[in-house]
Amino acid sequence: MTDKGERAPRVSIGLAVFNGEKYLEAAIESILAQTFEDFELIISDNASTDRTGEICKKYAARDSRIRYSRNETNIGGANNENLTFRLSRGEYFRWAAHDDICAPRLLERCVEVLDSHPEVVLCHSAVVEIDENGTPQRTQMRSEGSAGSPFHRFRRLTTRVHKCEATYGLMRSAVLRKTRLQLNYTDSDRVLLCELALHGPFYQIAEPLFFKRFHSGNRYKDWRGRMAWFLPELQNTGKITFPNWLQLFDYFATVGRVSMPWSQKALCYTWMGGPWMVVNGQRLVKDLLVGAYMFAQPRERRQDKYKKVDQWI
Repeated sequence: MTDKGERAPRVSIGLAVFNGEKYLEAAIESILAQTFEDFELIISDNASTDRTGEICKKYAARDSRIRYSRNETNIGGANNENLTFRLSRGEYFRWAAHDDICAPRLLERCVEVLDSHPEVVLCHSAVVEIDENGTPQRTQMRSEGSAGSPFHRFRRLTTRVHKCEATYGLMRSAVLRKTRLQLNYTDSDRVLLCELALHGPFYQIAEPLFFKRFHSGNRYKDWRGRMAWFLPELQNTGKITFPNWLQLFDYFATVGRVSMPWSQKALCYTWMGGPWMVVNGQRLVKDLLVGAYMFAQPRERRQDKYKKVDQWI
């Protein structure tokens, strides 16, 4: 129940957006077309400068399930996504992107799974990758997060063989609330998935019900430059960042936070301190080398790196 005595919806969908006018309407239409209708759509506009606000207000006036808010300034992409969850009221929660499409039965099928499998913390479907025009490119089925033990789920999710599309799955809000959500560094969604999986398994529906759009505005251009999406102030400060080291420290902190048998914790710590560091050692060293190089550059050059390299919307 809400403070006003109104019944909370079963599902909350958080759509964080910044200058998303090109694909936004199609994304909203696909959400409103869901066969499962007991949901709220929370749209948080991160101080867009295009027609995003106009589009959102139009749909909010048309459908009472939509709640639209606008940040006065750009608070960073992950902070804006986290904000949509903090504003949510539903038993289940799902993040949505302004450039993706949902099949009509996505929510219905995911709710069915979570209702019938109380041990599952996140349900997602097979993913169809589409291009700028919506043309299907390939279909992805991923099993990461579905293993029986917390350690095996953690180990698989820490690898970069998957694209973290499970973050667009339907999650139990009570479990997501136990996490620190997304932190402000590149690839922090991978650590969030790991923390969720330490609480319970994921479930993937074989039917392709989620269409992930890849286009020029959302492709990685530089691991460090991407940090400006999380921290817009980097474009002014030029601060040196170490995203791979931040992720490593966050993995260790995440394992320490979650309540589970010490045998499972020990396996996770051993994995991170051994095999994971061997596989990712080159990235950790590169962080240090790039940091040293940037330290030798004037601040204007560092600012320019963040301004030019990553222009994600």
